[in-house]
Amino acid sequence: MKKSLTLIFFLFIAICSSRAQSMCRSNNFAFGDGEQLTFKVYYNLSFIWVGAGKATFTSHFVHYKNRPTWHVVGKGRTFSSYDWIFKVRDRYESYIDTTTMQPLTFIRKVREGDYRKYNKVNFYQDREKAVSENGTIKIPSCVQDVISAIYRARNIDFSKYHVGDKIPLKLYLDDEIYDIYIRYMGKEKIETHLGEFNAIKFKPLLIKGTIFEGGEKMDVWVSDDKNRLPLRVNSPISVGSVKVDLVGFKNLRNSFSSVIEWD
Repeated sequence: MKKSLTLIFFLFIAICSSRAQSMCRSNNFAFGDGEQLTFKVYYNLSFIWVGAGKATFTSHFVHYKNRPTWHVVGKGRTFSSYDWIFKVRDRYESYIDTTTMQPLTFIRKVREGDYRKYNKVNFYQDREKAVSENGTIKIPSCVQDVISAIYRARNIDFSKYHVGDKIPLKLYLDDEIYDIYIRYMGKEKIETHLGEFNAIKFKPLLIKGTIFEGGEKMDVWVSDDKNRLPLRVNSPISVGSVKVDLVGFKNLRNSFSSVIEWD
């Protein structure tokens, strides 16, 4: 339950890829210093969409461990009107090497109902190990945490893929490594609360849990421009369904050229 509720706010991990050691290095063209993205989380039961919470992501250029890095912070919380059902106050941080787009440090601080957890992980990619509050584990090449995955994914060259292609991902979460993938579904138009957009669509392979059934049942849309902004995520859950929509943005690096019409 704890992992699944966390993923409601960070569903966008599904849009990251990594194919081989030679692809561990990645150039960033999608985001810059001071970018801020805001998402609204909706829950649907009996055909009624209810706003349940929000998530924000910010990126800043900093020097960390004598390296130029991106410090990315993701926060997720339920609205006060929803807190009585299940209160969430989550904060995730990742320090990402600007040259390779690989994580150096990942920090997770969560409050979900009565559950509390803090974990800080230092990645040593060259030695294939990660050291957390709980000990040391061996990691594969190109592993990503849930925040670095999002931001590296925004720099994928989708022109290399065909509809139906699987894009594999090695993901670190809670001191475990998950081998998952996304299936590229092509391009289409999508309407959200912000307007109509040209978008790129994916179906990720979900980790089975108490809320998500597993399999390719989630749909993800990102903007078909250089920003690669997550626009919408839809997924059925054990009771009802959830939707995450982009509702606000500041300081984009590139023109939001995927917009067809604003609402």
